[in-house]
Amino acid sequence: MLALILFILVLSNSQSARVGSLNDEGFALLPFKQSIREDPEGSLNNWNYSDENPCSWNGVTCKEQRVVSVSIPKKKLSGFLSPSLGSLSELRHVNLRNNKFFGSLPVELFGALGLQSLVLYGNSLSGSIPSEIGKLKYLQNLDLSQNLFNGSIPTSLIQCKRLRTLDLQQNNFTGSLPDGFGANLVSLEKLDLSFNKFGGPIPNDLGNLSNLQGTVDLSHNLFSGSIPASLGDLPEKVYIDLTYNNLSGPIPQNGALMNRGPTAFIGNLGLCGPPLKNPCSPDSTGVNSPSSYPFLPSNYPPGDNTGKSRNGSGLSKTAIVAIVVSDVVGICLIGLLFSYCYLRVCPRSKRKDENGYGFEKGGKGRRVCLCFRKDESETLSENVEQYDLVPLDTQVAFDLDELLKASAFVLGKSGIGIVYKVVLEDGLTLAVRRLGEGGSQRFKEFQTEVEAIGKLKHPNVVTLRAYYWSVDEKLLIYDYMSNGNLATAIHGKAGMVSFTPLPWFVRLQIMKGVAKGLVYLHEYSPKKYVHGDLKPSNILLGANMEPKISDFGLGRLANIAGGSPTLQSSRVASEKPHQRQQSNVSSEVAAVNPVANLGSYYHAPEALKMVKPSQKWDVYSFGVILLEMITGRATIVQVGTSEMDLVSWIQLCIEEKKPLGDVLDPYLVEDVDKEEEMIAVLKIAMACIQTSPERRPTMRHISDVLERLAVSSD
Repeated sequence: MLALILFILVLSNSQSARVGSLNDEGFALLPFKQSIREDPEGSLNNWNYSDENPCSWNGVTCKEQRVVSVSIPKKKLSGFLSPSLGSLSELRHVNLRNNKFFGSLPVELFGALGLQSLVLYGNSLSGSIPSEIGKLKYLQNLDLSQNLFNGSIPTSLIQCKRLRTLDLQQNNFTGSLPDGFGANLVSLEKLDLSFNKFGGPIPNDLGNLSNLQGTVDLSHNLFSGSIPASLGDLPEKVYIDLTYNNLSGPIPQNGALMNRGPTAFIGNLGLCGPPLKNPCSPDSTGVNSPSSYPFLPSNYPPGDNTGKSRNGSGLSKTAIVAIVVSDVVGICLIGLLFSYCYLRVCPRSKRKDENGYGFEKGGKGRRVCLCFRKDESETLSENVEQYDLVPLDTQVAFDLDELLKASAFVLGKSGIGIVYKVVLEDGLTLAVRRLGEGGSQRFKEFQTEVEAIGKLKHPNVVTLRAYYWSVDEKLLIYDYMSNGNLATAIHGKAGMVSFTPLPWFVRLQIMKGVAKGLVYLHEYSPKKYVHGDLKPSNILLGANMEPKISDFGLGRLANIAGGSPTLQSSRVASEKPHQRQQSNVSSEVAAVNPVANLGSYYHAPEALKMVKPSQKWDVYSFGVILLEMITGRATIVQVGTSEMDLVSWIQLCIEEKKPLGDVLDPYLVEDVDKEEEMIAVLKIAMACIQTSPERRPTMRHISDVLERLAVSSD
């Protein structure tokens, strides 16, 4: 027993000796290791008590046995920031970028008064910036971008007068910039406040930042008021990005603000004057100028009492009487028109049987009026036979017999049936999708869904012309698009004899058209639809390269018709990434079953967690398509011997500050004069692919920006 006690005492003394061998610097760092919950790459494995000092530990740099730098970037570390870092008296640099740190910035961190560089971008840190940051008199580089910080910038920040880089982009900061921001931080060389919620006026003293270089990015915020003329005092080589704010009034024409294209100012509906094409009124302050309000039908600026008399007393008695009389006359005319149509224009519908003899449809002599067809406001008749072609458009001039006798060529196959190119005897070309041979009897449900889709009429949405239903056959008939789909137009495909890349102006027109089509689906369609599966292969191109969004609502129809869209999705999920990209088959899985198609790189990140798609899903998909059109690259990019998805690749290029020429499609070199437009579109794409759905713009906003961009280039 005595021997055992002696052994324990010796062992404990040995452990005490080992612990005591680590210096104070090491003891200050060990709590940081303990605050790490996940270290999948084992980056901190050699941080232990047995060393005399931490100078040999991964990520630690010492000078004269004192820790001067802690740099552990891109190691997937998950945890919170330990306050103990602030006790390292000689600490000069902290770089923990692109990890998974969460929680707030500990106030104790700013006890390291000699700190010169604090780089924490690409984490999930939150909360506000402590006012103690003003103690860091030697701070030169502060990068907190791509986090979840909120609150306003503390006024004490202006005491960091040696600050050269301030990057706060992609957070949730609010409030105005501190007074004296420009007057005190005169050493700034880089300023990026984009993608936040900063508001209030742009400080006049920003013009004092004479050392700024590159781009001063204030875009995607809530800055309001006029653009201060003092911004023109910035170095002329500086590009000032003020896009997507609430700025108003004339754009000053001096210094660094002169000779700038419209892309620096888009997204501010209240701005006017050159280089925009919105003229300023003589007394324009921008607040109530016409350009402050987008032109929409029945959309008048506040204060416009349209419909009232000039003296504000409302309509006169004479006007009221005239309106009543005209209404009565109009009702009478409509009644006469209905009577005429029914008696004269609506013959009893007949068709020929196989022997050439005519018979009345349905056997009851039912009248089929041709004055008002299925694409108007009424619903499809519940008495429509389930074995006939049902037109949804007044332009349908063929019947089922003509369709079945026509020449047909397979365009593509997917889990939602086969698509045929069908050429009728009179030369009319159609696209026919065969939904399968399921035996479902849910005709009324199918009918309702088809009717809703058939009512969608927009130049940039493919029109459903007719459909056919029977127990063993379901067909959807569309217009045929002669120029294929956008995927082929961008990348070509195997077997193509020649490939002509799209010039920039055509790509821009396609972007505009797709955006308009999505705005229509989101805001003006009867049910405010979500596509849910948007990608280049289901954006078809007409004779003049006009884009048409297709494959809309197919998942719902396939489920009703007895098809099995999930079968295709299972195959897609099992394919390799490059195999998925090379498939140009349209819409393997539609909006109602998005979870089944998560192999697609066009789906938003939140699709993994949510079943019901939102409009912001379409925004994300549109952003990926923009990247594809700008870069000319597929959704999987080869980087050395490895692969990464297009979104990650473009983010890496921005992180590594690659030149624009390395990002753009090489075929766009000839359009070098459109570089500003390309940069503007790239910024729109980056806004669309934000991880957080709330931070993505609406399709209405995107369409307005693209439209103005295109007008400015005319």
